[in-house]
Amino acid sequence: MFVKCYAGAIVGIRAVEVTVEVNVAGGGIGLYMVGLPDNAVKESEQRIRAAFENSQMRMTGKKVVVNLAPADLRKEGSGFDLPIAIGILAATDQIAAEQIESTMFVGELSLDGGIKGVRGILPLAVMAKEQGIRRMVVPQTNAAEAAIVEGLEVIGVDTLTQTVDFLRGDIAIAPSVAQSSTHEQEQTALYAEDFADVKGQPHIKRALEIAAAGGHNVLMIGAPGSGKTMLARRLPTILPPMTLEEAVEATKIHSVAGKLGESSGLLRSRPFRAPHHLTSQVALVGGGQSPQPGEVSLAHNGVLFLDELPEFGRNVLEVLRQPLEDKTITVSRAKYSIEYPANFTLIAAMNPCPCGFYNHPTKECTCAPFAIHRYFSRISGPLLDRIDMHIEVAPVAIGEMTSSRKEESSADIRRRVIAARTRQEQRFAGLGIHSNAMMNSRMLREFCPLAEPVRSLLERAMERLNLSARAFDRIIKVARTIADLEGVDDISTAHIAEAINYRTLDRDNWGR
Repeated sequence: MFVKCYAGAIVGIRAVEVTVEVNVAGGGIGLYMVGLPDNAVKESEQRIRAAFENSQMRMTGKKVVVNLAPADLRKEGSGFDLPIAIGILAATDQIAAEQIESTMFVGELSLDGGIKGVRGILPLAVMAKEQGIRRMVVPQTNAAEAAIVEGLEVIGVDTLTQTVDFLRGDIAIAPSVAQSSTHEQEQTALYAEDFADVKGQPHIKRALEIAAAGGHNVLMIGAPGSGKTMLARRLPTILPPMTLEEAVEATKIHSVAGKLGESSGLLRSRPFRAPHHLTSQVALVGGGQSPQPGEVSLAHNGVLFLDELPEFGRNVLEVLRQPLEDKTITVSRAKYSIEYPANFTLIAAMNPCPCGFYNHPTKECTCAPFAIHRYFSRISGPLLDRIDMHIEVAPVAIGEMTSSRKEESSADIRRRVIAARTRQEQRFAGLGIHSNAMMNSRMLREFCPLAEPVRSLLERAMERLNLSARAFDRIIKVARTIADLEGVDDISTAHIAEAINYRTLDRDNWGR
């Protein structure tokens, strides 16, 4: 007997429909798996046989051929266990074939017949709805995640026996429902950190507010203990709430990477990723033998924080060039080429020299000039050029640390950021971008015209600081954001001057 049901394969962060075709016939014995299955899929035979035995179900003694179509797409992972098992049961008349029509199955079988959760459920659910599939049977631990997709009946199951009983009509299982108001709750999501905890540092707070409002990349340079990490970790608290589209996209990436955990549901707050400086290239940008998203993709629609920037391998840092420009990362290997989204805000932090006290107001630097130069040479010029704002973080004075003065909260700063982003959304309506940092050269000419005094000031700065054309564009983008925070349409000399002031490394010739 021949039957078929539906499963799915993950390619990058999108899913592809896979038809599981099962044919049971005489003329041989054994289970034959075709359709480019990887080792995990091939091993499903042993899991299925054990699950059948421990669930009081029979495995036919006839020849069973399982084809995973399309046959030219490599199938990876253990999520094919359940659809293959259901297909075999239907082909051997233990389940009525009509009960599995227009149904997608996903899940890993335990030897005792239990069903374990798998990665990438949300992209599979999105694909199932797009393909017109009516129902999806998934592990109970993944049910809330799949239920995010409206218009798809999601059935969460714990065991193979429960699944079969449901398909036979012996038991009823209520469809899973997405957690109510999950996305709306993000609007007022609570963070453990708040800018109200940060004493002093008004110019750094101002810079981070501009970065949040325009999606600009920031490099903070300062002595150990000056507050760089503390400030960076509070940036997500002033970022605007994610739209539903952004939340779904970020959740899909974390689902494919297996980072959602059992809480499932949409991500409520923007991602904040802080990889260690020993992180490899593959871990940062993604890939591997079984391709997975890297840190730059896990930070999509959020923040990527690189602390101790010069301690990262130079080759590791150089792979950031493409995603900083294109907002995507393309990983190409001999057997595959995958594109992952990587629209993140980069926040980097570093000491000014190996000892950490170059330019310190009270402590003396013990580094030789060549040592400082060598330290800064770990970060290439092209990478620095792609960072919009370079700011020096001075140590906080004791008087400010012990002050009882109330600092501005993240909620207050966030309101201004949201207002600036709203202006940008209106400006870029229909253009596929949502922040000033994403403007290309044509958009700069259209949306950032400069009056003669403003252009003259910028030209003098370019000549004096010997800035590149890329730095020229980034200064204008930052100035546009400063104007948006003030709620004005035209970029003034004050806006340009402040933007130039955020090019510390260009202005002060650090490490040269």
